[in-house]
Amino acid sequence: MNSVYLNSNDIKAKALRLGFSACGMARALPLDAEAQTHFGRWIATGAHAGMDYMARHTPLRMDPSLLVPGARTVISVALPYRPAHPVEGLAWYAHGKDYHMVMKERLQQLLQLAGATGRCFVDTAPMAEKYWAWQCGLGWQGRHSQLVIPGQGSTFFLGELVVMEEADHYDVPMANRCGSCHRCVDACPSHALDSGWLDARRCLSYLTIEHRGPWPEPLHLKEAFYGCDQCSLACPHASHAPCGDAAFQPSEALLSMTPSDWHSLTEEQYRLLFKGSAVKRAKYDGLMRNIRAWNPSAGG
Repeated sequence: MNSVYLNSNDIKAKALRLGFSACGMARALPLDAEAQTHFGRWIATGAHAGMDYMARHTPLRMDPSLLVPGARTVISVALPYRPAHPVEGLAWYAHGKDYHMVMKERLQQLLQLAGATGRCFVDTAPMAEKYWAWQCGLGWQGRHSQLVIPGQGSTFFLGELVVMEEADHYDVPMANRCGSCHRCVDACPSHALDSGWLDARRCLSYLTIEHRGPWPEPLHLKEAFYGCDQCSLACPHASHAPCGDAAFQPSEALLSMTPSDWHSLTEEQYRLLFKGSAVKRAKYDGLMRNIRAWNPSAGG
């Protein structure tokens, strides 16, 4: 039997040097019964809206050892993205480079530095990333459905390494610290959190990014035309969030855009502004659909 264990403290130190703001480890076991039941009910109510991929491959989502046969450890990391100078109209996560590429490169480096064998996951497979970040002791899942890290809020990307080796120490899940706070629920402009979980059918992030074609009903966008940060920014922990990685900071071209510039955006400008950006997910037509409904000067 292999008696060599991953050095958890060493891996965490290496993760911090790579720019990650948090790192933890948990045994690669199936999701607990409460998490499995909660996910099943969320899907059954249709709260995942048009994200059909969320309902597929459920067994893989419930057990990381089915994604990586023989896996013993899940390593979860967080990479901050808060922009130093936010661009009006754009969700914070979309200010810089596509996080999939940045995070995958860093995770590959961490995997190599750890001397481990396994796979990297960056929102590209049925991996319950918020559950694993909680299991790995990074934070807890708030009422807005996002992970909250003390002193960092929710402005970070999550990624995972699922590896074959055991660790010399495993972290403990963090207790929920939301208490009686409902600021995120109250801040949601479309009441997508009123049912006790995130209902994507009402969520402006889903409707302006994932949803294709006309909206179920007309939207009048005030804060942003791509995504929505209102629930995460309302969290008391958000005010302490560190400035994000340089890869996620906006370009000078983005910073110079005015509401008038956005409304007259051409497809060529779109391609230049968002080359290598996650905003490409919405396509030009989808982005212009959003911009036409955006009026940042409208009343509350």
